[in-house]
Amino acid sequence: MPYAPLADALETERLSLRLWSERDAEGYRRLVLEREETRAEREGNEVDPGALLSLDEARAEVTGARENAPARGIHGLTLRRRGDDEFLGYCALVVGRATIDEPELAYELLRSAHGHGYATEAAAAVVDAARSTGRTRLWSTVRTWNTPSLRVLEKLGFRHDHSTTDDKGEIVWNVLDL
Repeated sequence: MPYAPLADALETERLSLRLWSERDAEGYRRLVLEREETRAEREGNEVDPGALLSLDEARAEVTGARENAPARGIHGLTLRRRGDDEFLGYCALVVGRATIDEPELAYELLRSAHGHGYATEAAAAVVDAARSTGRTRLWSTVRTWNTPSLRVLEKLGFRHDHSTTDDKGEIVWNVLDL
């Protein structure tokens, strides 16, 4: 691999970012539920029970993410407040719609963690860590309705590159040269 691996742990002033562990399964399950509730609200539908995870499924997903991290060299890190250890969400470098050479920055926080600057703080730490891997560019794709995420990316120095459309609507491609 031509890049150093992304750090497994990062610290910021208020946050502790760590590689996924089994204890994160319940928090991840809540994130998936909130994601589905948000989608249903936007579309004027009911929550799709098939989109929800059982605790066992959530455990399997976080365990798989942890086990696959070394081979990829990029991964997700859970966010917890320093001191109280409360699960807030995650921030990650992922292939997503991009590539292993120019991965995507992704983040998702529980609704209770919105509006406190945690996404910006965690994402800034992951961007710095991505720079340390030797990468020269990051991407982030965001739906046009997600104004708060677009603001986070703007604060980090990402710029709009182009837009695409899929069956769920418009996607804004943002890029950051490291």
